[in-house]
Amino acid sequence: MREQLLNDLKEAMKNKDKERLNVIRMVKGALQLEELNLKRECTDDEIIGIIAKQIKTRKESILEFTKAGRDDLISSTQSEIDILNTYMPEQLSEEEVLKEIDNAFNEVNPSSMKDMGKLMGILTPKLKGKADMSFVSKTIREKLNNL
Repeated sequence: MREQLLNDLKEAMKNKDKERLNVIRMVKGALQLEELNLKRECTDDEIIGIIAKQIKTRKESILEFTKAGRDDLISSTQSEIDILNTYMPEQLSEEEVLKEIDNAFNEVNPSSMKDMGKLMGILTPKLKGKADMSFVSKTIREKLNNL
């Protein structure tokens, strides 16, 4: 994953693709910061987590831009998200995510909201980077409230 980022960085420089270059540089900066904190190189899964955080931040920004009526910023931020998504693993469909949630419910057999942590503990390693974890969390909460 690191090699792919560096190769894409060089490619963006050669092609003078400023937008892609800026996004990759931001990811590289976040990656270097994380590695400084960990005092080691990040694994591919950790790099995917860093990219997922970047995407989440930009999605939150889009919500704020929408409230402020800043359409110019919305489109540029969305294109940054599109670039970041090229580095993410294949996203699971909603049906696949719901199936994983059902499997976790069958495994844990939750009785109340107190079991939320157990369910997320099972699902996070399986779905992180492959699904929107806020959707997963919201769905689990709804199912637990309906018990």
